[in-house]
Amino acid sequence: MKILFDQGTPVPLRRAFGDHKVETTFERGWSELANGALVHAAESMGFDVFVTTDKNLRYQQNLDGQQLATLVLWTTTWPDIKPHAAAIATAALALRPGEFRELGRPS
Repeated sequence: MKILFDQGTPVPLRRAFGDHKVETTFERGWSELANGALVHAAESMGFDVFVTTDKNLRYQQNLDGQQLATLVLWTTTWPDIKPHAAAIATAALALRPGEFRELGRPS
């Protein structure tokens, strides 16, 4: 599975995805792309899952008909995410094509 991390997604989270291919928007040279262009580029390059912290993405873009699944994290802060890294990876890998899911702060 190919996973794309958006700008705010902590890079150390990639270790939780094991053998799956994880790239960042920065590594792809897509840091300056607007959300619509970014989603289109990710989908056209065969990414399966987009992991972001942009809680407004759902309201800024029409994601209907997209094959790219999207997982929105509650924070950009690695220390807050680190204890939940395995659960985040599990949630991301379980997404179906085109599915949108927003993770709230775990209790």
